[in-house]
Amino acid sequence: MQDVLSRVSLLRRPRILARAARLGACNYCRKRDLRRILGYGEVPKPAAAVMLLLELEDGLNKARKTGEAGYSMIRHVDVLIALAGEAACLTARSKVKTAAQRDRRFPAAEGAAPCP
Repeated sequence: MQDVLSRVSLLRRPRILARAARLGACNYCRKRDLRRILGYGEVPKPAAAVMLLLELEDGLNKARKTGEAGYSMIRHVDVLIALAGEAACLTARSKVKTAAQRDRRFPAAEGAAPCP
């Protein structure tokens, strides 16, 4: 997981793209946005989603640099927003260690619903 986060942190993009992605990341919704960007129904886990988004973003960045006619800045910003949102999700998941997860080992918590 750390390798995925380090790849995201090493991205260097023009200031306008990075700023637009930062501003849009606060409104990021996994279910809605990942389905739209990745183009299929099942939403992958955050680490897998980051890897897919990194591949998409790499292709978009190459198209931007070469000046291809099919390049869409809007699509590029959408992918960068999703990448920032998924990276934030990964970071939050790695930091969260709640007592509720440990309580599942005790018999009193056996009938309780699993942690999200």
